[in-house]
Amino acid sequence: MTDYLTAALVLAGGMFGFIAAVGMLRLPDTITRMHASTKAGTLGAGLIMVAVAIHFTEVGITLRAAAAILFLLLTAPVAAHVIGRAAYRGGIKLWERTWVDELASARREADEAGDAAETAARTDKNGHASPEN
Repeated sequence: MTDYLTAALVLAGGMFGFIAAVGMLRLPDTITRMHASTKAGTLGAGLIMVAVAIHFTEVGITLRAAAAILFLLLTAPVAAHVIGRAAYRGGIKLWERTWVDELASARREADEAGDAAETAARTDKNGHASPEN
């Protein structure tokens, strides 16, 4: 019975891994590709690790599989966030059918605040331009 369960989990994990690979090839922009690879890839690897733990039924192997799953669940979302943020800040183009860009207003405000701070640094307390060094 455990052989069938192990086989089903490995096949399901492989399918999710395949879906992640297809998503990397077919999705239109970096942000959606990153989403596909982290979500489906993490689920696929997690299912395969569960299959390993069930198949071998040794405490050491089960603990290693659980640690690997925990590591994946903790690091994949953080890595995806950092990659997505770096790509967005790097100026990647979003897909033309992207409806909402919630970071665009924050980016404009940050740019305006940076410009205001730069202007303030160049002027004295009376609003006159200070000489450049």
